[in-house]
Amino acid sequence: MYSKFWPKGGLPGILHHYTETLVTFEYTTSTVRKPHSLLFVGGLGDGLATTSYMADLAHALQPTEWSLFTLNLTSSYQSWGLGHLDRDTNEIAQCLNYIKEYKTEKFGNGKIVLMGHSTGSQCVVHYLSRPNPHTTTPSFDPTLEHIKRMVLDGAIMQAPVSDREAIKWVLKWGIGGKSPSEVREIYDKVVALAREGVAKDKDSGFDTLLPINLTGTMGYPPNTPISCRRLLSLVSPDSPDSPGEDDMFSSDLSEEQLAKTFGKIKQGGLLKHKLMVLFSGADQSVPDWVDKEQLLEKWRKVTDRDGEVPIWDQEHSAVIPNASHALSNDDQAEPRKFLVEKVMGYLRGAEKA
Repeated sequence: MYSKFWPKGGLPGILHHYTETLVTFEYTTSTVRKPHSLLFVGGLGDGLATTSYMADLAHALQPTEWSLFTLNLTSSYQSWGLGHLDRDTNEIAQCLNYIKEYKTEKFGNGKIVLMGHSTGSQCVVHYLSRPNPHTTTPSFDPTLEHIKRMVLDGAIMQAPVSDREAIKWVLKWGIGGKSPSEVREIYDKVVALAREGVAKDKDSGFDTLLPINLTGTMGYPPNTPISCRRLLSLVSPDSPDSPGEDDMFSSDLSEEQLAKTFGKIKQGGLLKHKLMVLFSGADQSVPDWVDKEQLLEKWRKVTDRDGEVPIWDQEHSAVIPNASHALSNDDQAEPRKFLVEKVMGYLRGAEKA
């Protein structure tokens, strides 16, 4: 079946290699000068141009001086279960460095903005808040190359959701014909196996994979291998007191915990302009007990340190009315229009900053 969102015949652009094996595609034409760049990073399971509303962004940016880039990472598609945020952000840094050099040689200085969807939002926060470059090399990824991350002219997050709360939602209602009690039994077994595997992996230097016949029946794709380490990072069973690396967006995290992520953005010095956050108003992966407006305000307060540092973009950040997680349903024309208008307004501000 053809895509409902991307035009038949495709969109023009250039395929770039930012490493020997990883690529980024730039939506661009030869008719408009485009010194500015928006790099889009998808979520778990995404890859090159797999987030459908990118088609709307590419179309909106065509007459402007901005070009849209999509990329693949080592963790793209079915490999996210083996990935981790340090590698993701190192590869994003490599891509941004390539884009900066390529655009500067062609047009002179231009603006660069990073946008993340879903778990791509975790990459945005990790990029902005962690030591630069990263300081540790995990035993399970000994060839990891740390890259000095460039300062960004802007950063956008869309659908920054909690994987832990998404699983709690599944545990409450069940999934795939399984009752909540059946899913809970599988979840408890998987978490126990994951804890055991991580303990053993400390000595072996390798990741242990969880049985797909178990992870595939608790809400994760049945074609995706997941390591014990990544599973615990995502479901974060020791939260909210001791959140896993991926548990950044849960509604029950304290301001003390958020200060280690959102609260470190100013200190990191990697963001010139403001941070824009767009939350999907009808995100199917967000439990109904989460107050989205209140959660955004909580993040804003920590990011801005109670108004001490104006990093949060209050003008353009918003809950998108009636928007699903990836705005990919048939009834998402208005939410997609809302998103594009917000992004375009933000980019105009970043261009002037």
